[in-house]
Amino acid sequence: MCVFLVLVLLIFKESTGSSGVRRVFVLKGEDVRLEVQKPVQLKEGTDDFTWKFNRTKNLLKYSLQSKVPSSVYKDRVEFSEENHSLLLKNLQEADSGLYHAVVNGEEEDFVANYSVIVQERVSPAVLTVTSVYFSSLTESCNLTVTCRGQDSSINSMFRCDTRTCTQEGGERSEVMTSTVPLYVYLWNGSIICNHSNQVSWSKNMREIQPLCPLHPGSDSLHVGTLVCLVKTVVFSVGLILMVSAVITVHLRDRLKKRD
Repeated sequence: MCVFLVLVLLIFKESTGSSGVRRVFVLKGEDVRLEVQKPVQLKEGTDDFTWKFNRTKNLLKYSLQSKVPSSVYKDRVEFSEENHSLLLKNLQEADSGLYHAVVNGEEEDFVANYSVIVQERVSPAVLTVTSVYFSSLTESCNLTVTCRGQDSSINSMFRCDTRTCTQEGGERSEVMTSTVPLYVYLWNGSIICNHSNQVSWSKNMREIQPLCPLHPGSDSLHVGTLVCLVKTVVFSVGLILMVSAVITVHLRDRLKKRD
């Protein structure tokens, strides 16, 4: 069984699309700094530099003579005159959108293009065992679980015997709602419910051993071994009683012959 990819959590994650727009995922309430993607050279008196939101809203306008922040965003942005980067503070979901840096001179030159996506921290993953069915005939047990997270849920069934456990339908089950995937899978003797997005994750797990005594490594003897042990003890006791009865009868016959 392949190992499920462990998510590496960062404050944000970047990826670049084919259009050259770099996607940045940010946890709600966190800050992010947007860097220019190529050198900026301004001509004194003619060129200016602007950071824009969704192409129409100016966040900040800068020239060699002045720096003019937007009155709406002045308390939420910090501009670096040294490298022309922009720090966005305390981002909310409404701040998701396109951010561009433009040098305005003889012609417009876009020196940074970002798509910022602000996401909330995912809700706690909840794993519930909904049913356990044990068969002494086949020495197996079937577990049905429900994995819940936010506005979605997924059901999955696991079959365990004395050697291994398998998941119905493959190595993992998943459901995708918007950008928030929900997974349930087997890992190292446990059932895992994983709820994640690009900026956070949550998981819940249940060990299989307490749910299915047949599963290898259980602290108690599995049922098949216990039944075999009981049969052995009963057979041994019966054999001893039979031998004792034969010996008793034989001794009585010998005593009668002597008398």
